[in-house]
Amino acid sequence: MFRQGMLILRIPGWLLLMAIVTITPSRAQQSFDNLAGSWSGVGSMKPKDGPRERVRCKVNYVVKNEGQSVKMNVRCASDAYKMELSANIDQRGSELSGNWFESEYRQGGKISGQNAGDLIDAKIESDTITALLAVRTKENRQSFTMESPGAWVSQVSIDLLRDSR
Repeated sequence: MFRQGMLILRIPGWLLLMAIVTITPSRAQQSFDNLAGSWSGVGSMKPKDGPRERVRCKVNYVVKNEGQSVKMNVRCASDAYKMELSANIDQRGSELSGNWFESEYRQGGKISGQNAGDLIDAKIESDTITALLAVRTKENRQSFTMESPGAWVSQVSIDLLRDSR
């Protein structure tokens, strides 16, 4: 009789646990899927020894490996500055790693960071530059900020919109 009572108590507890597991959303694996496509926008850049300049940018993201890798191509220009950067970034869990290359100034290096879904915090490094990047994506809007004290371009801030498909 006592065993039957314990079994009856165990079943509702187990059912409750299953119900909680079923209705609690599991933490989705982070991916680059929300970046896919072409984006364009405007912003500003601050040269180390000069006034802030307006900049126009186009960014294209090609997502691969079920959202766990992205190839990024960035083209930006101001009246006095032009940049063409490409990057390949891979993700394991929320950890990012990869490489980048800027063709106008022939600079390249490593990328590391975190993908927290709508916010990517990354660090780019080379022999001559270190910069901190933040890319926030929400639906069809994206903001990109870069801080690199001491570099030729010390600050960049760009607001992008996803191009219509």
